[in-house]
Amino acid sequence: MATTSDSQQSPIAITLWFVTAEDPGAILREEPKADRGFGRKYLAQLNPRWPITPIGQFPLNRSAPASEGEFYVAGFPGVTVVHTWLTDLRRLSDVDSRLLSSAPARDLYAFAVDDEAGFGGFAHWEDGVLKRSLCAVRDVMFEDVGLPEPFESPYWAGEMNEQLGGLSLPFDPPDLVAEAQRSWLGVDVSPEGPDIHVVGYAVDGRPEPRLDVPEKRAELDVGNLASGSAEKLRLGPAHADYDDYSSGVDTGEATGDEFRQFFRATGALVKRVGRGAGRRAKELLRTVNEKIRYTDR
Repeated sequence: MATTSDSQQSPIAITLWFVTAEDPGAILREEPKADRGFGRKYLAQLNPRWPITPIGQFPLNRSAPASEGEFYVAGFPGVTVVHTWLTDLRRLSDVDSRLLSSAPARDLYAFAVDDEAGFGGFAHWEDGVLKRSLCAVRDVMFEDVGLPEPFESPYWAGEMNEQLGGLSLPFDPPDLVAEAQRSWLGVDVSPEGPDIHVVGYAVDGRPEPRLDVPEKRAELDVGNLASGSAEKLRLGPAHADYDDYSSGVDTGEATGDEFRQFFRATGALVKRVGRGAGRRAKELLRTVNEKIRYTDR
């Protein structure tokens, strides 16, 4: 196994956990919701010059990794999580100190994985002091600082992965990263674990994603409801020969509740359409108003 700083490494996503809680796993198992305002404030403090754009809310452990210029952030009681994208990451101890100190923490945990490259890294700082960091691919060790944690033992013993022989590590680094997350955080940070809700932000100046509302479909649905109710109440041109207060209403079918349903639907329709198109609907509203008065008697 080689120990080197010269091997090429692609950009990679990193997740930082700032922990002050005694039991972060208990908090994360409750699946708390993320606050958009928290992430915006966090990023504004990290770099006041960044243009901050919300890009979505989703579970961190069921989503694709962040891309360049993106942050996924959440603040829970005693736990803050920040997921972002870094270039040229080989050693977690080299992460910018401004990022490492960007939130209060007694314990800071960092995890980075690139499954395609076979890269895995995990690190633990206690009160700002690096206690353990391991960053490697199967045949290259980039960083090995501190004493191995107890959860590492079966991996170093070769009990968890097929052995490749030679100078290769006896484990796949991404597998050991997953074990480190479970041990340090107390939960499985994977699609099988509890949802870890975060808010995504872009800091590269992109506009906020537009959510197109299907306005025409909404109008059609309300219009259909109004038309269906009108037919059941025997209103409209097809029943124009009936007197407004007597035989035009089949009391065996229609009730005051049905009048009210029609009234609400037609009222919504009037609000959605223009003046000309809504004039006839308004006339129906007046008729229905009178019928409700008589039906309720």
